[in-house]
Amino acid sequence: MVLRLLMRYLANNEQLIQRMADSYPMRRAAQMAVSLMYRTKSLAREQGLHEMTPERFKAFVNMFKNNVRQELEGVKKELNSKKKN
Repeated sequence: MVLRLLMRYLANNEQLIQRMADSYPMRRAAQMAVSLMYRTKSLAREQGLHEMTPERFKAFVNMFKNNVRQELEGVKKELNSKKKN
């Protein structure tokens, strides 16, 4: 309850929001988000993903999930080997 009131106060504090918006980390995060969006958009156009059928999209999502799973397993193994050493 107290945390909710505090968060509401901070979210409605215009000066704090403006200060945060003017800070370097927030501006840099926004730049990176926009950059990622444009790179993803151009990559999708190059690979023809914007004209994707539902079946092709499902295959793409499954391939992506498998790649992420493999990478996570690799990182877990790497962390476990570092802990043992």
